[in-house]
Amino acid sequence: MSWRRGGGGDGGVSRRWAVLLCVGSFCLGLLFTNRMWTLPEASEIARPNANVEEGSMPVAAECGSKKVQEKQDYRDILQVQDTHHDVQSLDKTIASLETELSAARSLQESLLNGAPVSEEFKVSESIGRRKYLMVIGINTAFSSRKRRDSIRYTWMPQGEKRKKLEEEKGIIIRFVIGHSAISGGIVDRAIEAEDRKHGDFMRIDHVEGYLALSGKTKTYFATAVSLWDADFYVKVDDDVHVNIATLGNILSKLALKPRVYIGCMKSGPVLSEKGVRYYEPEHWKFGESGNKYFRHATGQLYAISKDLATYISINKHILHKYINEDVSLGSWFIGLDVEHIDDKRLCCGTPPDCEWKAQAGNICAASFDWRCSGICNSEGRIWEVHNKCAEGEKALWNATF
Repeated sequence: MSWRRGGGGDGGVSRRWAVLLCVGSFCLGLLFTNRMWTLPEASEIARPNANVEEGSMPVAAECGSKKVQEKQDYRDILQVQDTHHDVQSLDKTIASLETELSAARSLQESLLNGAPVSEEFKVSESIGRRKYLMVIGINTAFSSRKRRDSIRYTWMPQGEKRKKLEEEKGIIIRFVIGHSAISGGIVDRAIEAEDRKHGDFMRIDHVEGYLALSGKTKTYFATAVSLWDADFYVKVDDDVHVNIATLGNILSKLALKPRVYIGCMKSGPVLSEKGVRYYEPEHWKFGESGNKYFRHATGQLYAISKDLATYISINKHILHKYINEDVSLGSWFIGLDVEHIDDKRLCCGTPPDCEWKAQAGNICAASFDWRCSGICNSEGRIWEVHNKCAEGEKALWNATF
């Protein structure tokens, strides 16, 4: 197409029309561009009231935009909080499932190994597991019949009172013992006869022996957590005097804490000389000669919370056993998020120590002689300790945990 200076004719376009076409195109472009830019702004304007004056619309638009943004931020916060809550709920569910799985595994192993299962567990499985405050396992041996009898007639309730203790106070007490190297031998039959008379034994799948106490402790906790659902699991020796109500009051105040390890904490020397008492064959693992152990509870009495008992049950096949049982238990919690609680009421001396403390209103939970690692000649002297240091029978039945 060619342009001509003149107007009209032969398909030409005059200058006037060309100018008009350019101006029209420019106006259309402005109009189209303005509409494209103003549409998003108009959609964001939130008109709170139909009676708002036109002059106030820019302010309303700005406030509306801020409110929309704040509402979106608030929704994001709520979404994060909901997600955090869901994660916590999932963690609790997983922990609960792990506990039930551990209990099922322990029960299955007991059944496969022919170990007896308590009637309480059979009943609880059919109606739902009951919650207890604590399970007290009294570590005993085949040769300790006199010690067991001395406990039965001092601080451990018998017969209907023991059942009442379980039902009303949520406290289980059992003598813990395994079996002999020759299962079904004369010592095993003697324990079975004693159990038929008193009904206060907890038989575990363990071969008895002084050098096997670490394994016995591990098996006790794994078995106890499978049989009874309790806040705490206690281990005590059969030559120690215990005030049950005082112990229950101490532990009940810690029930909301998930991972508790309570006892009289100590850090004794690592003994490397063969033949001495408490000799540690693996002394080299603890550094140079003369080093001390890490902090752990003395073995006469200690308690752990349910989560820790469950941890032992789940990992019992890989937890290392040192020669000393209390050292082994302490080593299992190294590296875990566990609260160690040192409470000297769990390791009072025999009279006059526990007697003076009782008179001052500071009743001991456990009493024994350090020089004997228990009450010296406990079969006879535990009566003296009980008469002078016991909290009284009413204290137990009036206690609220």
